[in-house]
Amino acid sequence: MSAHHPTLEAVAAHAGVSRATVSRVVNGTPGVRAELRERVRRSVAALGYVPNSAARSLVTRRTGAVGVVIAEPEARVFADPFFAQQLRGIGRELAAHDTQLLLMLVERPGDDDRIGRYLAGGHVDGVLMFSLHNDEPLPALARSCGLPTVFGGRPGWPGAERETGLLYVDTDNRDGARQAAEHLLARGRRRIAVITGPLDQTAAQDRLAGYLDALGRTAPDPALLAHGDFTAEGGEAAMARLLETSPDLDAVFAGNDLMATGALRTLRRHGLRVPRDVAVAGYDDLEPAAWAEPALTTVRQDVQLMGRLMAELLLRRLTPAPEAETAPPAPVITPAELVVRAST
Repeated sequence: MSAHHPTLEAVAAHAGVSRATVSRVVNGTPGVRAELRERVRRSVAALGYVPNSAARSLVTRRTGAVGVVIAEPEARVFADPFFAQQLRGIGRELAAHDTQLLLMLVERPGDDDRIGRYLAGGHVDGVLMFSLHNDEPLPALARSCGLPTVFGGRPGWPGAERETGLLYVDTDNRDGARQAAEHLLARGRRRIAVITGPLDQTAAQDRLAGYLDALGRTAPDPALLAHGDFTAEGGEAAMARLLETSPDLDAVFAGNDLMATGALRTLRRHGLRVPRDVAVAGYDDLEPAAWAEPALTTVRQDVQLMGRLMAELLLRRLTPAPEAETAPPAPVITPAELVVRAST
């Protein structure tokens, strides 16, 4: 095997095209005919040509990396399978387009500033943000440094719904929660409690709204409402509070599967049988739903697909669109589907 690295000139000679054509193909620049582009790619593969990343970034003004910002601490991110699935979808899509993923977490006060400085430093071409809270400064920091951004979940800051060009991927949280609560009603349950996620996040707000839609209410019954934090421990504590305020409840809808599994623990500790005494439904349909005893009725959202769609939207924004493509990228809402199991 040759000790020398193939050059652009060697690839051009092998493909029978100019050096400039090879450069445009390697750097992803539009304007090269499909036939020539494919010929160059075959020569690149045959010769084992590897672009010089420093030289390439000077030409393209691109780093080949995308920042992924999760506005949660490490302990929460690595304990919740939702984030693992989201990151898997993102990572696979970025890898398929030869783009690196740089993960950043909000661990403590002041991390927003640290992340903002990094984003402004030109280290990444764009950013994916999710699990945002309504008062989060990170979206404004990304905008201030001009970075293309795609959000996971419907943005909830004031005026977000009127911003043009805002890109996000979400599931139909309101409809999914409505399906779950309607299912509990159809099972003959009448004292249906709800455990919400943090209400400074739009997913939790929308799921509470869907629960209320099904019950025909504009506001929750305080005795049937408990706030959680999307963790199993939070669901366990919330269920205990509900049993104090409404010992006659006969069902509970939890805003995610982890909180639902926590609720099951508390019900078991109080000697209540699921679903005979209390029916339980969750949201997500990730591993905790299948592991639960009894198995959880829940609302399925394709979290891995949502991650892939986030990355796909960002890559479309970063890559010049073909002339034939006139429609700009737009927000994506994926459907939610009720999955009925033994807990109801």
